Order: sequence, then structure tokens, then C-alpha cells
Amino acid sequence: MRVGVIITIVFALMALLAPLLQAWGLIQDPTEFLDNPIHQPPSWQHWFGTDRQGHDVFARTISGAGIAWQIVLASTSISLLIGVPLGMISGYRGGWLDRLLVFCTDTIYTLPGLLLSIVVAFVVGTGVWNAAIALSIAYIPQYFRIIRNQTVSVKTELYIEAAQALGADSQTVITRYLWQNVVQSIPVLFTLNAADAILTLAGLGFLGLGVPESVSEWGHDLKQALDALSTGENIWWTTLFPGLAIALMVVGLSLLGEGLTDQSNPDKSKIN
Repeated sequence: MRVGVIITIVFALMALLAPLLQAWGLIQDPTEFLDNPIHQPPSWQHWFGTDRQGHDVFARTISGAGIAWQIVLASTSISLLIGVPLGMISGYRGGWLDRLLVFCTDTIYTLPGLLLSIVVAFVVGTGVWNAAIALSIAYIPQYFRIIRNQTVSVKTELYIEAAQALGADSQTVITRYLWQNVVQSIPVLFTLNAADAILTLAGLGFLGLGVPESVSEWGHDLKQALDALSTGENIWWTTLFPGLAIALMVVGLSLLGEGLTDQSNPDKSKIN
């Protein structure tokens, strides 16, 4: 878990410090390309080289962390805000409402996440919030299923029945008694979904369905790098550094999520 925390903090610092470093002149504007030679290999002037348009790859790699965090946090937050309340209401109420919500979410859950995000991205278009919406659709059923199952299990506890016997309404029971007992797994799922969202976002960017081309985003940069690879020239830096950033951020978030899973299940971690 410690490695995951360190990697995650590094990418968080990249996102926070990129605007300051750019303002201080320590890194170039990631959208600037007219003053740079194209396909310049890594050097003291351009640490990660330049791409086919003249963008500084180091600047775009650093700035890409900010866009990744914005979209990933927005998409997972949207999924959480929709999936968790629906799961609690469905599990607590039961009946036809529960069957309807389970049917709808199971239908969405059976679809491949990337394919579903691509379809939604086609409909809503490009943009930071549009990309977040496209990603969030695939994660809502996951929050719903976990919270709904935990709610069904917890609502039969004696303290819930006691609260109902004392006249507590459904809203009070859900917000005061159920909530604190069914949300323990949310941080773990949130972290793992964030790691998966990085890959999905890169896929959307590679297909040109993520954010506008003027925004520095790792998936879009990989798409641009393919044209250089197809020429047969040894222009490796335009692919290596954005791809490495994607891989490291996914590994960091995945290790963090696995660590949180072990901490939330101490008995299981002792057995392992």
C-alpha cells in the first residue's frame, strides 16, 4: 500500500504544481508548439522531447495528470452520488422498486464499460464534464449493487427494527442508522474505479472522444504518436512517456485500493 500511496501523491502533486511550474517558466505551455522543432529527441532543453507538432512532451505529460484527476474524480463522484442513494433506497424499500432498479442496473452492468462509455461519449460530445459523465455511467451499477446488498443485510439488525418500532421514518433510518454501516467499502471501490477510469479515459482520448484536442491528455497524445511510429523512424519518446504515466497512475491507484481492501478485512490479510 505504501508504494501506491507514494505514486498517487506524486501524480497529485503533478496536477497541483503544473500550473505553478508553467507560470514560473520552469515548464513550457503544453499547448505551445510554434517555437519548438518537431520530433526533437529528449535533451536538456526538452527533457522528454517534442512530438510531431512541436509540443513539449514533458509539459504535456505533467499537465495531463491534472486533466486525468479532474475527469476521474468527477466521474467517480457522480457514480457515487447516484449509485449509493439508489442502492440504499432499493435495498431498504424492497418490492417492485427494488426489482425495477436491480433489473436496470444489472442490464447496464452486463455491458462492457469501455463500449458503454464510447456510446455515451458519442452522444454528449467532448469536454471535461462530458467525459466524466461518459465514464460515470459504467460505475453507477457497481456502487448500487454493493450498497444495495449491504443494506438488505443490515436492515434486519435489531437496532434498525428498534428504530422502526419507535416510529422513525424511512429517511431517518436510512440517514442515521443505515448510512454509517453500509459505506465502509466505498473508499475501496472509489479507488479501484479511479484506476479503471484512467484506462477508460485514455481509451476515449485515443479514439478522439475524450477532451478537446487542445487539452493535454495522455490517450490523445498516444494517438498522435502512432503517426510517428508508422513512418518507421525511431521516435519512441512520444509513446513512452504518456504510456508510462498512464501505467504508473493505474498501478498506484490499484495498489492503494488493494491496501485499503486488506485494511478493511484484517482477518483475511492475516490468513494471507
